[in-house]
Amino acid sequence: MTIRGNGEHQEGDIVIVTLPAEIDVTNADEIREQLLSAANQGASVLVADMTQTTFCDSSGITALVRGFRRANENGTKFRLATTSPAVLRVLEITGVDRLIDVYSTIAEALGSPNSDGGSSNGAGS
Repeated sequence: MTIRGNGEHQEGDIVIVTLPAEIDVTNADEIREQLLSAANQGASVLVADMTQTTFCDSSGITALVRGFRRANENGTKFRLATTSPAVLRVLEITGVDRLIDVYSTIAEALGSPNSDGGSSNGAGS
């Protein structure tokens, strides 16, 4: 299944959820539901594609953490891909970059099959 924009793409046991340019209180609930739904699909890896995201407020961080927790409960590895300095800064300030693995690209996130979360690899370092 492929949906462009704020959507989801699945290939085998990998799910990629593409997040919008701005994540805030107006769309965080929808994003949380997308991440929870994706985490419930039984994939081995769930990647939140934030490569086009330039802004993420606390409601967006909460959505990411909820998605991470659900994925973790289901045995799914949860990863983020972003290069935005503003997003990376929010992840660092909140400590989310120590909870969820952060990568610079989708390819990097997919190229690290043994990572279990809890540290920054790549972009957040």
